[in-house]
Amino acid sequence: MSVDKILNEWGKKTYKPIYWLEGEEDYYIDQLVNYAEEKILSESEASFNLTIFYGRDANWADIINACRKYPMFSDRQVVILKEAQQLKELDKLEAYFQQPLGSTIFIVAYKDKKLDARTKFAKLVKEKSEFLSTKKIYDNALPEWVNNLVTALGHTITPKAVMLLVDHIGNDLARIENEVQKILINLKDRKSITEEDIENFVGISKDFNIFELQTAIAVKDFPKAIRVIQYFGDNPKAAPIQLVLPSLYAFFSKVFMIYGASGGDDAIAKQIGVNSFFYKSYAQAAKMYNYDGVERVLLLLHQYNLKSLGINATRIADADLLKEMVVKMML
Repeated sequence: MSVDKILNEWGKKTYKPIYWLEGEEDYYIDQLVNYAEEKILSESEASFNLTIFYGRDANWADIINACRKYPMFSDRQVVILKEAQQLKELDKLEAYFQQPLGSTIFIVAYKDKKLDARTKFAKLVKEKSEFLSTKKIYDNALPEWVNNLVTALGHTITPKAVMLLVDHIGNDLARIENEVQKILINLKDRKSITEEDIENFVGISKDFNIFELQTAIAVKDFPKAIRVIQYFGDNPKAAPIQLVLPSLYAFFSKVFMIYGASGGDDAIAKQIGVNSFFYKSYAQAAKMYNYDGVERVLLLLHQYNLKSLGINATRIADADLLKEMVVKMML
């Protein structure tokens, strides 16, 4: 079952006795747990009928006893088990899964991992609960996710603003949503988020960022690349080298894929997994560096990633490492 389907059912006050939420993406698990904690019961109902356990501190017997209680002054009660992966003897909950109480909504948040599907308990969980397994979304899907989020909130966002957010924050959906919400509060009557808004309200320079460095390297604009790197050196928190190198590697990995792709620009953009709006930069890099050149760039990025970790290199400032690497890339 999907997150949207569960939320849709809860919005219609349709509930199942047990929900098992597991997997790698905390964002979706938290989304459901927060809704259950704050919205299923009214404030007056929650004071008597909302019970929250934390796996590290909880006892399985106490959880089962809480689930088997009948609600007070309400048709239902909500029992939430957070951080269930830390609960000792988790499989002892089997007794309750076998015979859940219809007036209890039991929600289990089992984060950052999955049950071993081969076990008896895992099979019982899938059989007796509404089961949700989450996965981290791929980095190339993040721009679309941001667009969908902003659209769902009744606004639009420019492509460059999307990339600034994604390149700066990475695959942290909760943080992205928090930043978007912060921006929307400051937009007032405007409906579109621009790169200027990202700069003003998130603190990411629209002119000196990973995206601009990537674009400069793609067309071998050495002066611009050095200006951006110098900004990074003067503002270490703006773009740590641990973010810059993986972003550049992801960019040139997609450039490398162009040589094996076919069709028009839109078709190739889809094949390599990039937004067609930004495909021009990838295509320019493919022409500017050629097959052997891109292969060489990828090797350099690997080498300088090791150097940034202190391997095969004496201690050197991150900005100086990036400058040295860019010089070699553009030779």
